[in-house]
Amino acid sequence: MSTQTHWESVYETKSPETVSWYAPHLLQSLQYVRTAAGSKQASIIDVGGGESTLVDDLLADGYEDITVLDLSHTALEVTQQRLGPKAADVAWLVADILEVELPAASVDVWHDRAVFHFLTTDEQRERYVAQVVHALRPGGFAIVGTFGPQGPEKCSGLAVSRYAPEELHGKFGAPFELIESHTEIHTTPWGAPQQFVYCFCRHHAQ
Repeated sequence: MSTQTHWESVYETKSPETVSWYAPHLLQSLQYVRTAAGSKQASIIDVGGGESTLVDDLLADGYEDITVLDLSHTALEVTQQRLGPKAADVAWLVADILEVELPAASVDVWHDRAVFHFLTTDEQRERYVAQVVHALRPGGFAIVGTFGPQGPEKCSGLAVSRYAPEELHGKFGAPFELIESHTEIHTTPWGAPQQFVYCFCRHHAQ
């Protein structure tokens, strides 16, 4: 089964409020985006946004240039239906972040909560980081959240990589200045705790 087929199956068989990563509001992500976006016209991409509610809150905040990317067409369709007419104010992209061709230096804020930890090989991680470097403008910001060291070893039947803050930042390396890291305990819809780690970085030209 391909990765895309796997995620289509997940989203076709589970409602948004029943997946482990669901949260009514991604408060830590939203705080970082608000800090990073210099204006309401800042270009923001939510990688793996799927059925996430972050786009709802970004639109409510008045941000005007939002792209939501996900492997699953089903997930994006659910979010579009939830947003109703507001969905027309968002760019929707069904794509694999490792393969998609994003315009160079086009993004001010890159956000990813829980895609990077599904990349379990050095080749995948290096390709992902190359995509961030390519797409972010110099001075732009990357916000990446993964499972922490005490987080789950698997999610939705797939193996994941877990990171302490310094390990996560280390995967991004010299082009990124670590501004802040944060560890939080996310509670799943059924009450189980999951440790997440966030790194908030700034991209600078080499």
